[in-house]
Order: sequence, then C-alpha cells, then structure tokens
Amino acid sequence: MKTAAIVGSAAAAVGTAYWFMMSPYSQTLGPFPYRGPGDERTVALTFDDGPNEPYTSQLADYLDEQGIRATFFQVGKAVQRHPDVTKRLVSTGHVVGLHGYTHKFTQYLRRRTLADELQRGMGAFAELGIRPTLYRPPWLLRIPALPGLLEKHGLDVVSGEFCHLLEVAQPSPHRIAAQALRATRPGSIIIFHDGWDGNQADRSATVESVRLLVPRLRAAGYTFTTADNLLGLNVVAQTTPVPGN
Repeated sequence: MKTAAIVGSAAAAVGTAYWFMMSPYSQTLGPFPYRGPGDERTVALTFDDGPNEPYTSQLADYLDEQGIRATFFQVGKAVQRHPDVTKRLVSTGHVVGLHGYTHKFTQYLRRRTLADELQRGMGAFAELGIRPTLYRPPWLLRIPALPGLLEKHGLDVVSGEFCHLLEVAQPSPHRIAAQALRATRPGSIIIFHDGWDGNQADRSATVESVRLLVPRLRAAGYTFTTADNLLGLNVVAQTTPVPGN
C-alpha cells in the first residue's frame, strides 16, 4: 500500500509539473497563446524543428502553390545547416520563428543555458540578416525565467495544438490529416514537425498529411494565415542588412 501511494504521488507530481511547464494550454508561467480568436474560420499552419531537407522545401513548394503562408519555428543549428531554405521561406512570405539552437531538453531547464540557447539561436538567424520576433519553446517547455529572457530579445511566445500526438513518429498521412481535421476549430494554431529535434529525419508522412488536410479545411470553409496575424502580434520586417553583404 505504501509503495502504491508513493508511486501515485510521484505520478501526480509529474502530471502537475507537465501541466505547468509543458502543456500547450497552461498560462501559469505567463501568456502562452495556443489559439487565436474564434470569430472566423481561419487557421495557422505551423512547423517545428526544421529546416530539414527535402521535407521543408517540399512543404514550402506545396504551400506556395496553394497561396498559403505558414509559420516555421526553426532550430538554430538546422538554420546553419540549410541557410538557403530559411532565406527562401522568408523571401516568399512565410514567417520564421526561433525554436532554440540545439533542441536539447536539458538546455531549457535552467536560466543560464536557456539564455545561451536564445542568444545562439538568434545569432544563427542574424548570420542570414533575419530577425525572428516569434518563439516556440522546444517541447513547449517553459521555466519562470523565460518571459524576462524573451522580453530582452523582443520575442513573443506562441503555443499551438498538435496535429496528432504521434505525428513525430510518422503514422500514416491519412491518420495525421484525419486527427488534425477533427481537432481544428476557428482560430486553431496547428503544430506539425518538418524536422526532428533539429536533426535530419523522414517527414514524408507530414508532407503528405498537409496535402490531404488543406483541401479538406478549405472545403469546410477555412482560410489560412500566419500565427502572428492570427494572434495580432504584428511581426516586424524579418530581414535586415547583413554587414558585408
């Protein structure tokens, strides 16, 4: 009985910590918008953990063909691996946001290492003359120091709702699209993954699921916008001159 009580208490503590620090919905550590206004059938498609080739470019090709602008939360080290992909996204009207530099879980648990992740991540974009103004934490992980650090960098934090809880494991595109369609509401910010922890990974199921989802959402009367527009954050121009260019 004592062992069961200890296990139960530990599970409750883990559940509570998850809700406060990693839930898409918790506002305990400051505003963490996961959905926009629900007065119009408008949604924002967002993509985390890239750029990751060829999948980020495949998504961009399809979205550009459809006249859709999306939001890509990118990992600094992946931006340095595929700088032309990030520059292409910005040049064609998509919004890029910061998603850390290394995407290592332990780096986001302490103020000092979190500050380093933000600084290095912003630096990776600055090398391209790009200045993000949106941030989504890896794993949606927040600590009490986060709001102050974001204010220092002029970053607004954005949450969202996962298209499918197992999408990172790449179930079938039809399963991902079907669950995303069921979960979508007016004002939804939908989270997909075009990469994996800032590393190379097969994301063909995600690409195909977006191709399946977009026409279904349009048939249901939805239009598409970027996360900043949906939330009224008014992202400033993302490109700035790079010294020497």
